[in-house]
Amino acid sequence: MSKTDPIADYLTRIRNAAKAKHRRVDIPSSKLKKAISQILLEKNYISGFTVLEDKKQNVLRVNLKYHSGKPVITGLRRVSKPGIRLYRGSNELPRVLGGLGVAIITTSRGVMTDAQAKRDNVGGEILAYIW
Repeated sequence: MSKTDPIADYLTRIRNAAKAKHRRVDIPSSKLKKAISQILLEKNYISGFTVLEDKKQNVLRVNLKYHSGKPVITGLRRVSKPGIRLYRGSNELPRVLGGLGVAIITTSRGVMTDAQAKRDNVGGEILAYIW
């Protein structure tokens, strides 16, 4: 379990659960992880998520989505890391797989996709690529 980079831990747990063909994965919850899960839900990469409240720590349960027995999420990549932060302006935001994937950006207006950030003309830190 990674304590220094919770977003990389979140992405790794989803990647591993998808490769093992699990229906769901439990992850320690945070506001940022909920926002990323909401984007994954809106872009139809997952079928849903819930927050299970516990006395010690809340748990984010992510329900994975499959199509013809294969996971919908074929790849996840952490871009900005704690040691090397990657910030881009709205005109420099990347396109993932020629527009087939999604870049998740954290901006001053919250967590959003690359398309939303370009539309709102805001830049920010590129958290991850998902395709």
